[in-house]
Amino acid sequence: MGRQSRRPNLVNVRRLALLLILLAVPAVAFAQGDEAGIDVVDVSGPLDRSALDFMADSISRAAEKGQELVLLQINSKAVLDGPGFDSLLDLIAQPPVPVATWVGPAPASAFGGAELLVRAAEHAAMAPGSMWGKTNPVVLGEERTEVIGPNEALLASESGLEPQPTLRQYLQELDGRTFSTSAGPVVVSTITEFGDGVTLKPVTFLKPGLIPRYFRLAVTPEAAFFFLVVGLSIVTFEFFALGPGVAAGVAALSLIPAGWGLVNLPTRSWALLIVLSGWALLTAAYQKGGFLSLTISGTILLQLGGMTLVDGRGQIDPSWWLVLPSVLAVLFFFVIAMPTVQRARLSTQTIGRESLIGQAGSAIVDFDPDGLVEVGGARWRATAHREAALRVGSPVVVTGVDGLYLEVEPVRSDREK
Repeated sequence: MGRQSRRPNLVNVRRLALLLILLAVPAVAFAQGDEAGIDVVDVSGPLDRSALDFMADSISRAAEKGQELVLLQINSKAVLDGPGFDSLLDLIAQPPVPVATWVGPAPASAFGGAELLVRAAEHAAMAPGSMWGKTNPVVLGEERTEVIGPNEALLASESGLEPQPTLRQYLQELDGRTFSTSAGPVVVSTITEFGDGVTLKPVTFLKPGLIPRYFRLAVTPEAAFFFLVVGLSIVTFEFFALGPGVAAGVAALSLIPAGWGLVNLPTRSWALLIVLSGWALLTAAYQKGGFLSLTISGTILLQLGGMTLVDGRGQIDPSWWLVLPSVLAVLFFFVIAMPTVQRARLSTQTIGRESLIGQAGSAIVDFDPDGLVEVGGARWRATAHREAALRVGSPVVVTGVDGLYLEVEPVRSDREK
């Protein structure tokens, strides 16, 4: 009886010991998580107001959390917002927490005001193979009186900054260095003991949220042009081929970032007008059944407008070879995709030729002699005799189908009959 009573007690002791071990594991992990760590703020691409504010807010939050160090990882060819740039520059020069900067990983760039942000930090480094310079203009779209060189792109070896190929190596090199902060000098410790050796303190990589990143998709000239022409093309597709609401959401998802990019970039208004004219000519060519001269003219205007859309001042000038794929995609859309969809609609049994004949509708555009009508709640390409003189809102009746076009005639009043 004695042995039997002791065995359950031994089992219970073992279970209790195992439970204590399991409870100790998250306690150790929590203690390690409480250790002051390193925040790496990674914002690539032209620095608009949202990116500059994110970098400044990240520095302030790191100070509130008691982080050991903030490292700004920079890869940017231009700064797009003056007030945000000035505010961040002052914050880096006198930060509440130690701040270092690094241009990398290679090939990375620090042009314009981005190069000044890098040098504003007390400790700055650059990955070999990266570029710097093109400092003027400091902020695109602004004319500042001071001239800060150089005006050409230079190799990292000419920057005078510390060469650091990798982020991890740079963080290790920062261990034991003194940083000036608004609270006084601080000696940074980036390394902690781990078993028989040492490792970096916990590193947290910070990037803007999904919504800011969605808007920032179009802060380069080629991306802004792409979203603009794609959104406009889908608007045309919605108007001619589908019907209200089907593609409107997709068009909006494209035009919203395009608008954000055009507002933040130094956009040339006359170049934007050229792009819109090219789109209008391609739309007119499609409405007239593929008018070749209009198609060629619209394509040329799109390419010309895309190449001159943004005044990049040598920092983020649009590249013709990056604009061309967007132009070709739009051309393919107007010449092949939209007629194919229209042909498929006319060939269906439910809305085919016989079912449309005799139905009444109204003209949506002025006919010359082709145009667009709404019949049965859908839009259709149509043709009429030039003598019909159909205008917007004119009542029509379908008399036949000729290929992709409905043949329509104006509805005569009893007095005209």
